[in-house]
Amino acid sequence: MVAVLAAVIALVVGFVAGSLVRRRGRYAAAESLRPASPLTPATIDVLRVLHAIVIVVDASDQVVWSSPSAEALGLVRTSEVSHPALLDLVRGVRRDEEVRETELEVARGPLGGAHLVLGVRVAPLSARHVLLLIEDRTQAHRVEDIRRDFVVNVSHELKTPVSGLTLLAEAVDDARDDSEAVHRFAGRMQVETIRLGRLVQEIVQLSRLQVGDTLDDPVLVDIVTAAEDAVEHVRLLAEDKGIRILTGFTAEARVYGDENLLTTAIRNLVENAVNYSDDDTQVSVTVQTDDDLVSVIVKDQGSGIPAAELDRIFERFYRVDAARSRRTGGTGLGLAIVKHVCANHGGEVTVWSEEGQGSTFTMRLPAAPPTAPDTPDTTRKVTP
Repeated sequence: MVAVLAAVIALVVGFVAGSLVRRRGRYAAAESLRPASPLTPATIDVLRVLHAIVIVVDASDQVVWSSPSAEALGLVRTSEVSHPALLDLVRGVRRDEEVRETELEVARGPLGGAHLVLGVRVAPLSARHVLLLIEDRTQAHRVEDIRRDFVVNVSHELKTPVSGLTLLAEAVDDARDDSEAVHRFAGRMQVETIRLGRLVQEIVQLSRLQVGDTLDDPVLVDIVTAAEDAVEHVRLLAEDKGIRILTGFTAEARVYGDENLLTTAIRNLVENAVNYSDDDTQVSVTVQTDDDLVSVIVKDQGSGIPAAELDRIFERFYRVDAARSRRTGGTGLGLAIVKHVCANHGGEVTVWSEEGQGSTFTMRLPAAPPTAPDTPDTTRKVTP
């Protein structure tokens, strides 16, 4: 940013005409420029192409020009720098006439707890004006925090199956003369190996989803087909527990996206519903279309989720019932994957639950435009 700042100051100073000019009408819609400004329209052209957020402040601490993103991020409000920390930097540079550089964390707005992380360089622009070049580093810091937490969580989660396999291998070696014990331990090792493989697979999948905010090559996906595939994948597990899976699908429900990811998300919801339901109950899977949305609704008759846990169930590796999750082979990543799949498709996943009343998870996704007008909204029922 040092080279950028030096180049900007040189260009700006080179364009200063010595007298204060008024901006031309073609800039009125995009930027905020006060009449008393050292900036010519040509200078503004230079500032507008910069990737950094630019703010120019006069001797009375009034903003004479700012990038549109400065107001969008709440850094400038009513021609004033909105954060005291930024204003302190401006006054310090004006007083000392020296360039200052720092990183600040400021509130995103007057409400809520969101923050912005800003890389700030401030330099004197003229005898009366100060230039701020600001880089929004919020996303970079968020990604770094996710990476660090993810590494810590993954290391912890991998220890369990790896340690289990180590102990089982030792047990097999000790029982090498007992064929029945060897067979039993080998079966346990197979279970832990499957769990470890699934954990690694879901870690890789979630990592890819977190890195990409959008889909590379979205295609037209039939959500009914995806839901049917998801249900079939879980049907044997449900039958082992005596759980009936009831389905209700609209005749046409299509979105643009990745079919494999969408099927995986629905399967995770259905599998969770089966795993956390008592034997001899039922789970319903419904696909509905409503205006511009396609909804996938998975409802169970399980024990429900405590209200205090609802805000956390979509976190990575978070389990409401850790012991039950281990018994069913859960990785604690299923709902996090659902959340990111929905977000990457421009949708969301929500949950309603009450202890003793079961849970209802709803995926909402933007619907693809219908291929033909007046498509009938008939519903076909499929029962096991």
